Amino acid sequence: MTFDARAALLAKRAETTQRLKGLDESFADIVESVRDSNLDDEHDPEGSTVAVSRAQVASLAQEGRQQLREIEAALRRLDDGAYGTCARCGGPIGDARLEARPTATLCIGCAQQENASPRR
Repeated sequence: MTFDARAALLAKRAETTQRLKGLDESFADIVESVRDSNLDDEHDPEGSTVAVSRAQVASLAQEGRQQLREIEAALRRLDDGAYGTCARCGGPIGDARLEARPTATLCIGCAQQENASPRR
């Protein structure tokens, strides 16, 4: 492996944790802003509603939490010696793929096959 996977994953974890903190604060601000208001945000003719903003922030936070789970799983694979091994075929995951996507669990060939197969 030509790059420091652990350092990349730890940096990504710190960045994601910081982003989640900001999203949590934004969500709390949105909720607080309408707490004592009789705002009818569903019928507001101006732009997006508070409910839409709240849903967008919640969705971004959910994606961030999923990313953290993937980062933690990759760190465990590093500790177990399984990092860089495809979960599907058992072959190596290329360094370039791991550098671009440090949480990858599939080699590029298996990832392409998975993306090409029809979803049920």
